[in-house]
Amino acid sequence: MKEISLFDVPDADERGVSPVIGVILMVAITVILAAVIATFVLGFPDQVSESVNAGADISKSSDGNATVTWISQGNAEYLNVTAKNTDASNPVQLKQVGESVKVTGNTAGVSTNIVVTAYGESGTGTVVAQKELVLNESS
Repeated sequence: MKEISLFDVPDADERGVSPVIGVILMVAITVILAAVIATFVLGFPDQVSESVNAGADISKSSDGNATVTWISQGNAEYLNVTAKNTDASNPVQLKQVGESVKVTGNTAGVSTNIVVTAYGESGTGTVVAQKELVLNESS
């Protein structure tokens, strides 16, 4: 076995692999760090959509129709009320808290799904209330 002093440079076959592993680890850390920074710089947080909340009440009245009332503002700008097979098949817009709309069925005994969607400043919509009711024929 050959003796090595503190001042001698070891031959290629006597060197350890530590510098190679160190370089590989440094490159890996740099690549991962660059990927994380690029994700945030290129707009990852912008892809998160706004969650809109509001309170709406859907209730069946004694005359067999339904009433939808906006009861809590939350962060909604307006509400859209839709219901199939009714006079609200096209969205009816509620613009302020306390406002309500009467939903009248077109056909007696037909199940109607009433959906209330809240929209925020950015135009993002979230369903805040949904109810299945059987409405009477409009009179």
